[in-house]
Amino acid sequence: MAFLQLVKKGNTSSGVAAIGNLFLAIIKIIAAGVSGNGTMFASAMHSFADSINQAFVFFGSVLAEMKPSKRFPTGFGRVINIFCMIAVIVVTVMAYETIKEGWHLIQHPQESSNFWLNIGILVAAFFVDGFILVKAMKEIKHEAKLENEGNLFASAFKGAKKASPATRLVFYEDLVATSSAILAIIGIVLSQYFDILQADGVISIFIGLLMLFVAYRVGYDNMVGLIGVTAPADVENKIAADLLVEETVVDIFKLRVIQEGRTFHVDVTVELIKGLSLAEADDIKFQLTDKLLRESDIADVVLGIIEDDDKKTWKEKQEKT
Repeated sequence: MAFLQLVKKGNTSSGVAAIGNLFLAIIKIIAAGVSGNGTMFASAMHSFADSINQAFVFFGSVLAEMKPSKRFPTGFGRVINIFCMIAVIVVTVMAYETIKEGWHLIQHPQESSNFWLNIGILVAAFFVDGFILVKAMKEIKHEAKLENEGNLFASAFKGAKKASPATRLVFYEDLVATSSAILAIIGIVLSQYFDILQADGVISIFIGLLMLFVAYRVGYDNMVGLIGVTAPADVENKIAADLLVEETVVDIFKLRVIQEGRTFHVDVTVELIKGLSLAEADDIKFQLTDKLLRESDIADVVLGIIEDDDKKTWKEKQEKT
């Protein structure tokens, strides 16, 4: 029962994407075997890689939702980063195989058949991957708190770094997958309709290079996540604003916010007005800590208090470009 509750909290986009891409990979590999088309083979490898990755990521997102324990007091948020790194290895291997097959097809171009079968499957792949991509973009908007932004595509790129590692991986992979379906259609048309047989290999190599880009982008993001990365400036500014709005809080002496998955760990020291008794200051400390913990994306808070030193320390952070 407890495990089912964790599964329900898992990343929806990665779960849907794993099932969708497994279906696409099966029908693509069958089509590649029937027609002998190299571009279809490259596209099938991409779908297999996506399916394996997203299944790993979904499982990792489920484990990341486990509650902290005595042995692991800060929780399991970074587990998802480990699973995403495994996904990166899978993508890299599949990208290598795709590029190798593309180079072979350039050196030894082959005629393929079943033009409309290949086109039909790739059109279906475009719509399936497109549906998953749109779902991932909507989740990015939600996780990055950009619901009021108008353009879905632009806001997804803007908020990608603030989204959870699982959602970010699905976004990047299916962005490439949707693009690959279009590229594969172009390659098949050029090779089978215009008799430019080398196009099969060139498109396959290009798809493989796009997969390597995904591996690099996701690998970098998750390596940073494993080390521990400072939260975005707007997150720090919001936390500071929530504290400074209190009448007893004069300044922020120190603020450090570490992002772990889609949650934040807050270490802050605030300056309180002068003349408070120890009991009053202690009550304020607990009230401020409770206020921050009411935010669903804040996992834990370490809050210290000192008396106002008559110096202005806090400055609003600027987002790095």
